[in-house]
This record gives sequence, C-alpha cells and structure tokens, in this order.
Amino acid sequence: MSESIKYILDESDLPKSWYNINADLPEPLAPVLHPGTKKPIGPDDLAVLFPDAVIEQEMSTEREIEIPEPVRDVYRQWRPSPLFRARRLEKALGTPAKIYYKYEGVSPAGSHKPNTAIAQAFYNKEQGVKRITTETGAGQWGSSLAMAGAFFGLQIDVFMVKVSFQQKPYRKAFMETFGATCIASPSDTTESGRAVLAEHPDSTGSLGIAISEAVEMAAKSDDTKYALGSVLNHVLLHQTVVGRECMKQLEMAGDAPDIIVGCTGGGSNFAGMAFPFLGEQLRGGREIEFVAVEPAACPTLCRGPHAYDFGDTAHLTPLVKMHTLGSGFVPPGFHAGGLRYHGMAPQISHLTALGYIKPRTYEQLECFAAGVQFARAEGIIPAPEANHAVRGAIHEAEKCKESGESKTILFNLCGHGHFDMQAYTDYFAGKLKDLHYDESELAMALAGLPVV
Repeated sequence: MSESIKYILDESDLPKSWYNINADLPEPLAPVLHPGTKKPIGPDDLAVLFPDAVIEQEMSTEREIEIPEPVRDVYRQWRPSPLFRARRLEKALGTPAKIYYKYEGVSPAGSHKPNTAIAQAFYNKEQGVKRITTETGAGQWGSSLAMAGAFFGLQIDVFMVKVSFQQKPYRKAFMETFGATCIASPSDTTESGRAVLAEHPDSTGSLGIAISEAVEMAAKSDDTKYALGSVLNHVLLHQTVVGRECMKQLEMAGDAPDIIVGCTGGGSNFAGMAFPFLGEQLRGGREIEFVAVEPAACPTLCRGPHAYDFGDTAHLTPLVKMHTLGSGFVPPGFHAGGLRYHGMAPQISHLTALGYIKPRTYEQLECFAAGVQFARAEGIIPAPEANHAVRGAIHEAEKCKESGESKTILFNLCGHGHFDMQAYTDYFAGKLKDLHYDESELAMALAGLPVV
C-alpha cells in the first residue's frame, strides 16, 4: 500500500449518517434573530422558506443525523468519492510533505454540491413542494439542484450571478438540460432585482442579490420553497459525508492529517471536509491545523467583523451572526464565482472566532498558477474555487520543504474546471488580473450593518 495513488471505498462503506458539529461546540452558536424584533426566531419563522425536516436539522444539536435511504441511493451514483495521494505533485514540489486530496469532481454535476442538493430536494419532495428557487454563483450549485430536481420531479428556478452567467454560458445549458430555468441576476423578474437595476443598470450582480431574488420568489408562492447551497447549518451538515469517507480512506493509507485545507466562500466544502476531523479534536482527539482559504478580493473571514448581518442584499432573510463584509458589499468579478459572497457560514465564523480555524487569502493569479501546476502533475484541472485550496496546500508543502518537516496535508478538491476553460484561456493570454475591492465601498457596506 506504500505506493498507492488512490484509496477507494466500497458502496457499503458509504456513511449512514451526517455529522453535526453543533453537538461538540465548546460554546453554542449565537441565535438567529428576527430582523424586526431582534429576538431569536423559531421553526415557524422559517417555514415559509424551508421544509420541516430541513428546519429541524438547522436547529439540531444531535451529533448523528441519519441519511435517508433514498438520498443514499442517489449518492451511490458517485459516492464514495476517491481520495488521492498527490505523489507526482509532491515530487514536482520537492517537498517531504505528504499531500492527499479528496476529489469531489466525480459527481455528475462536477462538484461537492450534489451532497446537499439531493438531500434538500428529497425533503422538499416529501413535504409536497412543487418548485424550488435558489441562487448560484459559478453555477455548480445551480447545476446540482437542477439535477436533483430532475431526480425528484421538482421544478427548479435558478438566479445566477450575472457576471458568472456571462462568463459561463454552458452552465445555463447544463441546468436547462435537467429541466431547470436559469435567470441572470439582478433581473427584472423580481422587485428586489428591479430595485438593483434601477440604481445600478450595469450591475454584475452578487450572491447577496441573487439570494434576495430567490427568497422573494419563494415567499410569494405556497407550493414553492427556497434552497441554499452553502452557509446554513443543514447545508454544512450534508457535506460531512465527504470528511466521514475521508477518515476511512486515510485509515486505509495508514495516515492522519496534520493540516486540512479548503476554499471558503459560504463554507460548505471546507466544513464538509474539516468538521468530522474537528469534531474528533473537540472531543479530545489529536490536534490538526485547519486552514480556510478565501480570495483576497472577497476576504470575509480575514477582513469582516464577526457580527449580525443579513444573508442577502434586499434584507429579506433573518439576521445571523457571521463574519461579514456587509450585505451591500459587491465583490469584484473575479472568476471564482462560488467564493463571491459577503458572509460566511455561522459555524465556520464561530469556530474561527474561537481560534480553531485559521483564515488566509490569496490573489487570483497565484491561485490559477497553482491550479495549472496541479493539473500538470495530477492530471485534473481544478475549478477556480478549488484552485484556492490547491494554492493553500502547495503553500503548506513549500513550508515543509523549507523546514524539512514531513507533515500530512489534506485538502478538498471540490470540483473540476471543465466549465471554466475560458478563465484558463484568459489566464494564459494574460487577460486575468488580480482584482481588488474598493476600500471605501467596503467601509460603506460595513457602516450599514444592523444594530443588534
């Protein structure tokens, strides 16, 4: 086994439950607040947007939550996903570090997002919902929910951030193949979209704006619910199938991680990989360094205060305590569309504030350089979002080369870049630039944080 490249689990090894880190937090999460009363919300406040089972999971403190058999049946289409030892990359870097990556690009949608899309579609179908609205940045989440809608007979309406909609036309075609509709956001379909366009006719959009449009549409129809691809507790919960598989695979390899790296936009792929390991640490297990990598042009964890804020731009959502750049912040149009969100998952924000997670930022060009280096060594072209995790892992491996330490580095290669080749074309042509946000616009967005 010493020279193994990949570690494959049998379908029978597919986890039977998700892991809920709320059960092991040293301090509980701050409550979600009603924006009007500023008092903690209850299940009834969320019922207009989410099915009952999802609301229960959002608020649960049970450590193990069973994965329904119909969900596991669909998971088996691509799960368990492979764990790879990046031996050729290690050699190219000349590092004594051992690098492993969990590859979620083997899913039909090409990313980790179906892990929660399938679950959310199932729970909505069980409750008699006919339609689900959602937002998407790079398109991976919208693609995944479109596929899940086809599997469970649901109509899916996706508001896609306009700059990504324009950059990635094949994502729209992908969603439409599964029967979903894909609308560039901001749009004239909703009041919140029209309000943005009235003030900023050339708006490139943001995840916050797209969320507003999706939430507004869902709230106006009795047979429609809303689904989110990241940020919320139940989404991160569903992704822990990734880390739980990883634990078994690393046992097969006779190894254990010293450092776990993931990219963070809303936080779902990072949490899915890290939380099962972090949970063991919180229960007295071995210590691991957890590195959350975000784009320098949208540094939510590194620059945003840990404060109550709206999850969307039009202020239609409850108030959650999270690291935030302000709900009105619109990041530059860099290519990693899935990382262009003003906020961060409350669970990740909480654990970062407690010192368990170390955030770090990288510029766009160095992330693409890392993705190309990885592709030439390992044969997989990462999505622009995943390039941030690749850059973080390479950085850690380079530090091991300098120190002579042989640490074990694990990262989540959360999706492939096959729909992102225009970004690579632009990179090779020298058209990509390191984009930077306007400090004054950030200051204005933060000045608008709600007073709690």
